[in-house]
Amino acid sequence: MSDTLSIALCQLNPTVGDIAGNCALIRAARSQAAAADADLVAFSELAVSGYPPEDLILKPMFQAAAEAAVRELAAETADGGPAILLGTPWRQEGKLYNAALLLDRGEIAARRYKYALPNYGVFDEVRVFAQGPLPGPVAFRGCRLGVMICEDMWVDEVSECLMESGADVLMVINGSPYERDKTDLRLNRAVARVIETGLPLIYLNQVGGQDELVFDGASFVLGADRSLRAQAAMFAEDMLSTQWSLGGDGVWQCQRAALSPQLEGLRALYHAMVLGLRDYVDKNGFPGVLIGLSGGIDSALSAAVAVDALGPERVNCVRMPSRYTSQASLDDGAECAEMLGLTCETIAIEPAVGAFEDMMAEAFAGRPADTTEENIQARLRGVILMAMSNKLGHMVLTTGNKSEMSVGYATLYGDMCGGYSVLKDVYKCVVFDLSRWRNQQWASAFKGPEGRVIPENIITKPPSAELRPDQLDQDSLPPYEVLDDILECLIEKEMPVAEIVARGHDEAMVARIWHMLDMAEYKRRQAPPGVKLTGRALGRDRRYPITNRFRAS
Repeated sequence: MSDTLSIALCQLNPTVGDIAGNCALIRAARSQAAAADADLVAFSELAVSGYPPEDLILKPMFQAAAEAAVRELAAETADGGPAILLGTPWRQEGKLYNAALLLDRGEIAARRYKYALPNYGVFDEVRVFAQGPLPGPVAFRGCRLGVMICEDMWVDEVSECLMESGADVLMVINGSPYERDKTDLRLNRAVARVIETGLPLIYLNQVGGQDELVFDGASFVLGADRSLRAQAAMFAEDMLSTQWSLGGDGVWQCQRAALSPQLEGLRALYHAMVLGLRDYVDKNGFPGVLIGLSGGIDSALSAAVAVDALGPERVNCVRMPSRYTSQASLDDGAECAEMLGLTCETIAIEPAVGAFEDMMAEAFAGRPADTTEENIQARLRGVILMAMSNKLGHMVLTTGNKSEMSVGYATLYGDMCGGYSVLKDVYKCVVFDLSRWRNQQWASAFKGPEGRVIPENIITKPPSAELRPDQLDQDSLPPYEVLDDILECLIEKEMPVAEIVARGHDEAMVARIWHMLDMAEYKRRQAPPGVKLTGRALGRDRRYPITNRFRAS
């Protein structure tokens, strides 16, 4: 029995379904940990399969492949190197579990199964995994590890059971996605588990983008006295080497290790957008992205994120002016492209607009112009972008924000055309805030230029779709600071009308926005995926019926 222990916490970026690739990451990290004389190298929840695997996990072939890969890894631990603790799908007695396995000395030395299966927001593990029993600790080199899997830390039953059955250290492997203000919430839950049990706690998270989710890493270790002993980087792969010793009081103690700076506020939001887009593009094999650069703030911020994620050489942009496009917008778009180091093509849509007017003249005879003609312009731009995407292979990046998508201020098969959206969960007011922030900030993780990347005129001018003469967004919508507050109350907080009105909003306006939100559900069902940044992103977080007659009253 030893009274010291070296544990390497490996915060990696796995890819769902890439079992061989994920195991290669595990092997490389184990080699690195072995060079540092680690006794144990730990990995995140479902590190073998990638997380979340969704219904892919239901395929028997996939389950078998994951199990075979784990057995190979287990056999390799007979080499005398560090043991492995990892997350993987695992079958036992006809049931499929979200499991944590200890691989040591050539065999699978212990198995623990996830007890608290999340069934809310983007999580629906109840439909794919069986619930595991309350776990007991895992004995390892004289230390009893209280292994938990992600959601197990968010309830008190699991840590209480582990404490009562003799655990020395709580060890949580996670697949916990980023959302605004979640960092403090996680830490508070971890502190609560430490206070309840009197045990130190290891929190190991994965990093990287997986479809709409972004995992921020930020793994950490808390001492039994609740002090922060180690902290990994946010939004980047990292390995924390932690050294443990048994104190005279019988409590295991972690020596102070690296404390990477943590990101907050707009900085964290922007990094999440960059990582989410980068991994979506790279993991799906796209050579780059294509953006319609209108000269407005949404396309400018989307372009900035794309350049920071991929580099200017992988970002193509095109201006598509109509008769209503102002010279200022053309100039702003050109200046933005220049600031970001992009070349920008110009393809005027006026010839196609004229052709459509001629084609539809007889069918539309006697009817005044309305949003139909505006939508034709947006759809022609969508056709151009999709044609260029087909020819070049680049994915179209849509530029609509959460405010617009919430109330249907978007055109199906027009500006909604595309494969991904970095602004899908970003309200318009935050778009402005992020644009100002990026003009003042830069980080080494960004592949774009330092300094200002969005022209000041784009940030200060009133937003407009420029689909008719002298059009402004606020011809159809309330001021964005009003709209965004009402939407956040309706979407994130599910507040009743009376409470929203009590915040100072007009009751008729609240009812109108609620109606617009409901009526646009059919559009949102056809929108591309995008980075989840808030606690209630549009999509799997908020699943409302399209056919729905419940209204504010």
